[in-house]
Amino acid sequence: MYRLDETLLTRIEQKCSIGGVERVQVLIAGAGPVGLTLAHELERHGVETLLVERNAGTTQHPKMDITNGRSMELFRRLGIADDLRARAVPSDHPVKVTWATGAAGWELASFAYPSVEEARALVAGTNDGTLPLEPAMRVSQVVLEPALRDLLVARADHGRVEYGWGLDSFAQDDDGVTAELVETATGSRRTVRALYLAGCDGAGSRIRRGLGIGEHQIDLRRLAVKQLGVRRTVGSLLRNVRYDGTRPPDGRFYLVHFHSRDREIHRRFGYVWHLQSPEGWTLISQDDGEIWTLHSPLGVGVDADSIDPVQFVRDRLGHDLDVDVQVANAWVPRLVVADSFGAGRLWLAGDAVHQVTPTGGYGMNTGVGDAVGLGWALAANVQGWGTPGLLKAYAAERRAVAVRNRDAAARHALVRAAIMTTDWRDMHSEGWSGERTRRRLGREIADLGNLENEALGIELGYRYDTSPIIAHEPGPAPKQTMDAYVPSTTPGVRPPSIKLVDGTAIFDLFGPGFTLLCFAEHDTAALEKAAAAVGLPLEVVDVRDPHARALYERDLVLIRPDQHVAWRGDVPPAKPHSLIDLVRGVAA
Repeated sequence: MYRLDETLLTRIEQKCSIGGVERVQVLIAGAGPVGLTLAHELERHGVETLLVERNAGTTQHPKMDITNGRSMELFRRLGIADDLRARAVPSDHPVKVTWATGAAGWELASFAYPSVEEARALVAGTNDGTLPLEPAMRVSQVVLEPALRDLLVARADHGRVEYGWGLDSFAQDDDGVTAELVETATGSRRTVRALYLAGCDGAGSRIRRGLGIGEHQIDLRRLAVKQLGVRRTVGSLLRNVRYDGTRPPDGRFYLVHFHSRDREIHRRFGYVWHLQSPEGWTLISQDDGEIWTLHSPLGVGVDADSIDPVQFVRDRLGHDLDVDVQVANAWVPRLVVADSFGAGRLWLAGDAVHQVTPTGGYGMNTGVGDAVGLGWALAANVQGWGTPGLLKAYAAERRAVAVRNRDAAARHALVRAAIMTTDWRDMHSEGWSGERTRRRLGREIADLGNLENEALGIELGYRYDTSPIIAHEPGPAPKQTMDAYVPSTTPGVRPPSIKLVDGTAIFDLFGPGFTLLCFAEHDTAALEKAAAAVGLPLEVVDVRDPHARALYERDLVLIRPDQHVAWRGDVPPAKPHSLIDLVRGVAA
């Protein structure tokens, strides 16, 4: 089905004729969730990969705690969604976000969401394309990373993952990349020659810095004016907040990841995913059992190194629960997007090119989309049917999504800031003034809502409006909002997820290459011939389903390997070779 770029491989072999140089098609630096997902994607396309991680094993830092519906659709596409769910919070557990005065205090407001099982029933009963095929999954990165690694090791025929090896230096030329790796424990060195180097190496990316790529910080003042109607930045807002009796927050947060067998929180609030306070702290239940993560702002001048994390937890939660600390450290939230996602044979994904606040869970989830988008573009170039234009298109497409998601995360953070700036000083009082304050706070929180956990339009409704490899149509596309996804097959979008009459999920018909959905009888031989002439993988799938045809809006819909619409029409394209050249990046 695919063909390798034998010319490039031969030239690389000639350059690496000196002994001791390893050769691989794609070298990936960084084995976090994004690097591991990229390795899975390349494995799906039969590309030889080497994934290296400078740390000795998977992370011990909790980081993300939700994998959204779109990411789960992509993991289903890779054939690993069910395996990952087996490691996650049980599918019958409800999802609840509660604002309270403390772990043993009063509830102010609560937002309840369906369990995975309930969400599946909702999808089955709706089938109008407005919902994701897969519900979101609650799982800590501490659990997700080893699950992704284990699945990769068990299934890989074309790649391998090696921990304890970090990228030290690299140089690219017209034919590939030469990378120097160093073993963290011993200092031993090795040289790897690859067609491409993918940087999934986090916020401090050595590859991004080596390329001299800058980062763009969001203008919080402008966003505050737009979203909340206030003319001060988050920093100036928070400087007026009373915190810890004396000192307002200074922009830093302190994280404590801990185990506790104390049942008070569950007894008082039931299974609660996020327990949050107007004082600014958030307690995350990682497993609905005894694993927790607390994030809380630090006051001006507080020395993070002098903090007793056990007492820090107890002071914030207002309860002397038992605390077995696993990780504790200060951190600073960032809202940045890199100016470029790569060039030539060096490309970046995940935190290496965008960092956001945790509000909304857009960090890793945006990175999963990056990994799939970069993966198929790399595979197409390695196998000879794609062009460098695909990689340029990847950068344009995914950077636009990163900016969009960064702005959404900032909007959610501003809502939290607005709650923190309310007058909550009496909320712990048992007197009438305390009750009045709690009722007022609850109403204000309910009015502000919880869009950060409800923004389905952000998760599903992104569209590659300016992509050079999409057959764009004249006229405006359907408007997408943050809170709801509007089903569409406008070129550039993720198409609607529906079940067909026989119960098949239409997404399960999409192959690893391009898929042409035919909802009516048409002669597609010319398009198939044009694809075959350049080795582009194309599978034609007949779908005789009136409901699906209505939602997909055209008789013919061409789906890319990443499940985005590349082209659609009611008759086959008049110039099939031109369409094939467009979608493989010839003119990009």
